[in-house]
Amino acid sequence: MITLYSTHCPQCKALEMKLNKKKIEYTICDDAKEMERLGFKAAPILAVDGNYLPFTSAIQWVNKQP
Repeated sequence: MITLYSTHCPQCKALEMKLNKKKIEYTICDDAKEMERLGFKAAPILAVDGNYLPFTSAIQWVNKQP
């Protein structure tokens, strides 16, 4: 299960584009209250199997996918 926590900012859109290019299935959560509840201070955050990856780590993870 992969979730992209997004505010639709340029970085969020860039990560979304990379996910789409790699044909990785994901859901988007753009609920600011949910992100605040989870303690996120910035977006995007990519949740992969219970791990929360900030932008740079998320890009690296996507790049490693086949």
